[in-house]
Amino acid sequence: MATASPSPERDSGAQNIEVDYVISYTIPPSPPTETAEAEASFISLIESLSATGLATEVRPGRTPSSLLVFVKLDSEKLLKDQVYRYRVQDWLYGVRTAAPNPSHSPLTEYFASEPVTEAERLRLAYLLITKPKNEGGAGITPKVGVWRFVSSVFPLHDRKFNSEWLKEWSTKYVLDEQDLTKIRDKFGERVAFYFAFLQSYFQFLVFPAAFGAAAWLVLGGFSWFYAAVNCLWSVVFFEHWKMKEADLAVQWGVKGVSKIQLPRSQFKFEREDVDPVTGEIVKYFSPFRRLARQALVVPFAAACVVVLGGLIVGCFAIEIFINEVYAGPFKGYLTFLPTVLLTIFNPTFTTLLTRLAERLTEWENYETVDAHQASFVQKIFVINFITSYLGIFLTAFVYVPFGKILVPYLDVFAVTAQKFTTEGKPLPTQAWQINPDRLKKQVIYFTVTAQVVNFATEVIVPFAKRKVFKTVEKVQTELAEKNNDGTAVVKIQDAPDEAKFLKRVRDEAELSQYDVTIDYREMVIQFGYLSLFSVVWPLTACSFLVNNWIEARSDAMKIAANSQRPIPWRADSIGPWLDSLGFLSWLGSVTSAALVFLFNRTKDGGGPPDGSPWDITGWALLVAILFSEHLYLVVQHVVRGVIQKMDSPGLQKERAERFKMRKQLFERMVQQEVSGEEKIPERSKKESVESGRFWGRQGPAGAAETIAIGRALIRQAVDAGEKNQTKVARD
Repeated sequence: MATASPSPERDSGAQNIEVDYVISYTIPPSPPTETAEAEASFISLIESLSATGLATEVRPGRTPSSLLVFVKLDSEKLLKDQVYRYRVQDWLYGVRTAAPNPSHSPLTEYFASEPVTEAERLRLAYLLITKPKNEGGAGITPKVGVWRFVSSVFPLHDRKFNSEWLKEWSTKYVLDEQDLTKIRDKFGERVAFYFAFLQSYFQFLVFPAAFGAAAWLVLGGFSWFYAAVNCLWSVVFFEHWKMKEADLAVQWGVKGVSKIQLPRSQFKFEREDVDPVTGEIVKYFSPFRRLARQALVVPFAAACVVVLGGLIVGCFAIEIFINEVYAGPFKGYLTFLPTVLLTIFNPTFTTLLTRLAERLTEWENYETVDAHQASFVQKIFVINFITSYLGIFLTAFVYVPFGKILVPYLDVFAVTAQKFTTEGKPLPTQAWQINPDRLKKQVIYFTVTAQVVNFATEVIVPFAKRKVFKTVEKVQTELAEKNNDGTAVVKIQDAPDEAKFLKRVRDEAELSQYDVTIDYREMVIQFGYLSLFSVVWPLTACSFLVNNWIEARSDAMKIAANSQRPIPWRADSIGPWLDSLGFLSWLGSVTSAALVFLFNRTKDGGGPPDGSPWDITGWALLVAILFSEHLYLVVQHVVRGVIQKMDSPGLQKERAERFKMRKQLFERMVQQEVSGEEKIPERSKKESVESGRFWGRQGPAGAAETIAIGRALIRQAVDAGEKNQTKVARD
């Protein structure tokens, strides 16, 4: 590379042979028409990339029906142009406080003072690959239209960085700002914001973990004091994180970057119009038509409730019947039946509803990537809210207060089960009573056992699957080489100096794409358990504290070893998940008050409700909920005001940059004024004479004479007023 290059010190350049991106291309073996289209599309792919200024190389993939296209920026001038263009765009949108490269400073000095990070280079290279051709890009959209044979576009991992990253994190208890900066420079701000949120959340969990342990020992469950402190903690954390993410956005130079919306290539516009304000050509889609499509989110939510809610309610009823009513044979085995049913059907229904959410969001037809993602996240949150919390809600607010009314309907299970018994003898049953430990056991399961299962499915299962698939592939290859049926076996022959590198690339091409949305979803749902139900089991935060220390390392492992390297997108916040956090924090004030009222009250020396709704004072429950919710809003307002008055490094940096910019601008204006660079237009002779008469009428005394004449005019006006009053009095 040239010495004046704006490129970062790319440690991964040598091990990745300066490859910026790899395009995985699939060739269908049949029919011939598909193969011909794939070949024509491949030619168009290479021509489009070359016309954009990208260098390409092609190698065989893991199978004969796949290719690997290697892409890199063909010149440093192209990179300089792209960096300068997008930094100017940042300045125009207010992301930067000053315009890059002032006219008196050469580009080489500018790039030396503000070098390009690896994440910035990869982001701009990806934009060149995917932007429409009319905007200077190659217009490649994987799996869409003519590019349906393009399976994926991904950057290569920096194996040296990944190894050092995982090794360093395994020996640290707390991540610092330097760790987050490294993640940002390698994987972009969107991933860095997730780890910053996870770290901030982890640090904040120390207090509820310690306080929860003390409350568990001293106060027990359903303590109003613990509920109040927990709600206060959730408010403080939520408001603190809002300030923290704004602070990080300033420090990382991405504050307001969400205003720069990336257009979606899948957007289908109705027509092109001229913007009456800017005069530019804009693609138009009727907002009323989109609003009508967005209204379908209501039946979508209803479908989620019916499908997932029906499954959970059915399994819930079966579980109650088997555990608390049924006393027949095989009870020890039948106890696991609800869990088996949920394990089989819940992921299936969730996947179907998630695909429906994707289709529905696609049909809503958003112009930008951020708007599309925000709408999709809202639908995902609805699905996960039902699957994660509905079972506990049923136990707390249906099973306990309405048990005596609903449980008799469980006889339908007894009648059904008797059909499978010999001689039609009735199955033995027992009198039903509310299980006081049921709610606590559910909360413990979701906050402990479910976290362990989630860790296994995220880290261990993908690793095991890859090992199994590689073993199966190796066995199939050996069998194919030994067959005697005349089948042609294509064996890939790589150049010796490329073999190791290409093997690594082929392995990475087989990995799944990393989606930070999944990790955000896990943390937000976990925060919901803590906010909504930790009053049941105060040790909830202790479990999450341990889990999240492991989660940060397992997520790093997932990025480094189990997924393709993510596209280093920018972000200035955690996006729509912030609204989800706020909603769960508010809802926690409602559910905590209701749980404390229901389960921590005494009546004639008794305990919680015994399944009879008439034992619950409805107006008192409503008052408790309203009082808690209004108190939450008051506390939130106070906490927000206090936190906003606090200073932070990011805010200090922003003030310093803006002060420096104003000072430089003022000094430049003063310098121009003193040096006389700005010429004052000459006045005409007539204007000079008239001006001289006007300004010279009050003589050389200047201000003194002006004051004297003004006082005389004032006195004259007063005398005239007095004469008018005298005349009116005489009349």
